[in-house]
Amino acid sequence: MTNISKTYDPKAVETKWYRYWEDNNLFQASPNSGKKPYCILMPPPNITGELHMGHALQDTLQDMLIRLKRMQGFESHWQPGKDHAGIATQNVVEKTLAGKGITRQDLGRDKFVERVWDWKQRYGNRIFEQKKLLGDSADWTRERFTLDEGLSNAVAKVFVHLYEKGLIYRGKYIVNWCPRCRTAISDEEVDHKDHDHHLWYFRYPIKDSDEFVTVATTRPETMLGDTAVAVNPSDERFKDLWDKTIILPLVEREIPMIRDEFVDPEFGTGQVKVTPAHDQNDFEMGQRHNLPSVVVMDEDGVMNDNAGELFKGMDRFKARDAVVNAMRERGLLEKIEDYKTSIGHCQRCKTMIEPYQSLQWFVKMKPLAEPALKVVREGKIRFYPARWEKVYYSWMENIRDWCISRQLWWGHRIPVWYCQDCGEINVKTETPDQCKKCGSKNLKQDEDVLDTWFSSWLWPFSPFGWPEETDALKFWYPTDVMVTGYDIIFFWVARMVMAAMEFMDEIPFKTVYITGMIKDELGRWMSKSLGNGIDPAEMVEQYGGDAVRYTLITLATEGQDIKLTPSRFEGGRNFANKIWNSFRFLKSHIDRLNTKPVVSDPFNLSPDAPLSDRWIVSRLHAATEKVINNADKYRLNDSMMTMYDFTWKEYCDWYLEMIKVRLTPDTPEDVKRETLTLAVAIYETILRLLHPGMPFITEELWQELREYYPDNLPPQLEKDRAGQPFATSIMWAPFPKPQDFQADTDAESEMDFLQRIIGAIRNIRSEMRVPPDRKASVVLNECILKNRQTTEANIIDVKRLATLSDISFDKERPLQSASAVVNEVELFVPLADLIDIDIERERLDKEINRLQKLIKGAENKLSNDKFINKAPENIVVHEREKLENCKEQLIVVTKNRKALD
Repeated sequence: MTNISKTYDPKAVETKWYRYWEDNNLFQASPNSGKKPYCILMPPPNITGELHMGHALQDTLQDMLIRLKRMQGFESHWQPGKDHAGIATQNVVEKTLAGKGITRQDLGRDKFVERVWDWKQRYGNRIFEQKKLLGDSADWTRERFTLDEGLSNAVAKVFVHLYEKGLIYRGKYIVNWCPRCRTAISDEEVDHKDHDHHLWYFRYPIKDSDEFVTVATTRPETMLGDTAVAVNPSDERFKDLWDKTIILPLVEREIPMIRDEFVDPEFGTGQVKVTPAHDQNDFEMGQRHNLPSVVVMDEDGVMNDNAGELFKGMDRFKARDAVVNAMRERGLLEKIEDYKTSIGHCQRCKTMIEPYQSLQWFVKMKPLAEPALKVVREGKIRFYPARWEKVYYSWMENIRDWCISRQLWWGHRIPVWYCQDCGEINVKTETPDQCKKCGSKNLKQDEDVLDTWFSSWLWPFSPFGWPEETDALKFWYPTDVMVTGYDIIFFWVARMVMAAMEFMDEIPFKTVYITGMIKDELGRWMSKSLGNGIDPAEMVEQYGGDAVRYTLITLATEGQDIKLTPSRFEGGRNFANKIWNSFRFLKSHIDRLNTKPVVSDPFNLSPDAPLSDRWIVSRLHAATEKVINNADKYRLNDSMMTMYDFTWKEYCDWYLEMIKVRLTPDTPEDVKRETLTLAVAIYETILRLLHPGMPFITEELWQELREYYPDNLPPQLEKDRAGQPFATSIMWAPFPKPQDFQADTDAESEMDFLQRIIGAIRNIRSEMRVPPDRKASVVLNECILKNRQTTEANIIDVKRLATLSDISFDKERPLQSASAVVNEVELFVPLADLIDIDIERERLDKEINRLQKLIKGAENKLSNDKFINKAPENIVVHEREKLENCKEQLIVVTKNRKALD
């Protein structure tokens, strides 16, 4: 055994063992192992990304499951990969070029794409290196990239299949358009922010009349593209205006008054402008009423010819001011109201999104959604927590067609070629030699690329080599669990289910484990603009990887959002230190033995074994059972808290304390060795139970224990494919099973009684301020025979742990004694010889007076309506809590004061 340092240094330990795991290929998985498969797909991070707390949370939970199943004998595979992240990556490279005064247009498409690949080679692996700081045990040798050759072939095959099936089409539609990036973007790439805005009320004249209609709008510049005014058919106020013709000001276009159920009579005046080319709802209204679409700005957000001579060439926001001024000059601006609204911004460049009609490629989603809905309803895919199934149903039942084309250069180029001679559309997985219709070789490929999600939705099967029938695909598909946040249930999870049912005719995973989202201590989203983000790498540097993992696991409760501050990681560090120091305690006693313990069959205890031994083994049985049961239900936080409670509160605080009496210098060597053998065996089991959540420290300490096991190999290490032992690691040691340890309800009952007795005495000592080194006596009355026998059999432990000089039974209550009741046993602690009674009476009288004043003040405040109605809610809550705490303290202090009479 090596000399172990006094303090735990996570940096040295974690760096050493991660290198060991990688050097010995311990993360590698094989589809030919003969074991049962277990597989988790790592949500592929963007190559532009850096590790954030959301990644850290989800990676830690996935790795805990992977390591657990690996130890349980499964061929446990965590499939890693990275996403090419079309718009994000293109933006990063464009910004780099802009710093040199170069645009992508200067380079041309091919040269620009080469630059992006160069950037990817240089910087694209940063996030994986950061993930390794957390101990991620993915099989990095099987890493895939969504733009590599195999996945690109899969994407092309899927596009062609859906096109030939009539599920992909090209058409004009309203999309989220970023004028800065000059591309359509998906809903999930839009960040909505609340703005203090305005509502402008414009008057539109009615043809051949002096009357007008008044419409309200938040986007005055789009009025230039209006092709109707609409009212709700149930709104009787405007019945006489039905079918009237309206003159659109500034461009003098005649537009109809239409009726549509979509119109909200409560918005503005109840009369709304309809701009099909620049609003999603208006577009759908235009489809219902066969309205023309007039696009009034170009792809840069600059007003075009359709906007008219007055506004042509203006930026959209300058045009907004110009339109308002022009309407004011014509007497057609009725009023302006303040208005709060949520406006979409491009997630990448923060530009305000423009709802914009353009020619795009779409997937018909309804036919794909139906089988994906069915498998969840039939329970073939389960959500944890189950409440997220309702969200899944809601989105899928109201699904809309998916815009899959993006006006970018980086990404999967759409496999469509247009014949320049006859106009035929050629859709092929590979570049065609000639037009399928006329034979012309004059073909031009579509300029657009596919939405990044079009490759991501194939993630359940494409990394395994699909469309080829590979060994990996046959073995690991379908996978076991998808761990992700609730924010992408529709954008990614639902699409993966749809793709799997369409292309594999089988579910992609059996379980969807939904995590909460990481927020700051005020419940706000973490962002660079707020400056409230917490860098996981910095937390690992400060507290250690195991501490970060432990903290995130214990906070991950039932998919609830997590309010996080850096100080919360201190709990993880403290637990790691406790694990470390408990090993140092064991080692210090082992080093004093002449012959070291050898652990062979330590848990086969005789009925005559000490109570503390039988109790701790029984508690280990219960803890192991709870750990496994909770993990099976994806309550990983409860699994970890079970191990925290067992390790700290039962093993360290009670068991190690109780065995100290058997480790004194005058104890026979064979008794000490037998005691330490069991203590080491339990500790080694603790390390295996903790390993999936805290891999680094458990590996370090488990390796230290090897010399106490036959052949230096703790229980039945796995063999590799050739039958040779793996490089020795705890990750290949078997995960404990409840049946490995004997349950003993009698021992637990007896120990529970002793713990309650000792706890009650400790509470009295604390409340009455008895000096720690002063031994007390205790009287136990009404103690049934079994409890008396238990106490007498363990009297040395009880005396030492409660700091007692004497225990007696069935005597009258001593004068000036504190009391408690434990399991119907009356317990008395005489105080006269422990404290200065007069001084303590005086102190308690003052404390009673102080608490009574605090209670009176709090009651006066809380009975004051002015305070209740005007004070902030948190202040009122605090005052109520203070009142209750003071009342509880007063009960205890009053009881203690009476004990001194």
